[in-house]
Amino acid sequence: MQQTIRFKLNGQDQEYAVEPNVTLLELIRGKCGITSPKQSCERGECGSCTVLLNGKAVNGCLVLAVSAHGKDVLTVESLGGVKTLHPLQKHFAELGASQCGYCTPGMILSAKYLLDHNPSPSVADIKKGISGNLCRCTGYVKIIEAIQAAAREMHNTAASH
Repeated sequence: MQQTIRFKLNGQDQEYAVEPNVTLLELIRGKCGITSPKQSCERGECGSCTVLLNGKAVNGCLVLAVSAHGKDVLTVESLGGVKTLHPLQKHFAELGASQCGYCTPGMILSAKYLLDHNPSPSVADIKKGISGNLCRCTGYVKIIEAIQAAAREMHNTAASH
């Protein structure tokens, strides 16, 4: 039996009737048309489907869509566009932290969650913060450097205000 849910997706009100077994990932990709969260392992092991649910990084493949009712869901599209990149997006691009790009949206959202809670993370903190996200193309060095650069930029911007 379908249930009507209402939530915000990237700041926009949404309303959908969904079956109780539909995942948040399936809803976002299938009905909402946002394809940055990727469907990969479907077991919550790779992080390609990471989204922010009320500010917390979650695996969209493991969260039922009905649990998003009344909540805020953010995908990487919420962070910035081509002309106004978020520091994480900017530094991932500038430092070559993504190669094929498949893991990048989830990796950036996990990094955002980390920086929202720890604005000056150590390398160990960063490794722990992205530990749920697998990248098959890089050795994580450039990813860690990009997160460090974004943290510095965000800290300097906050300090100047």
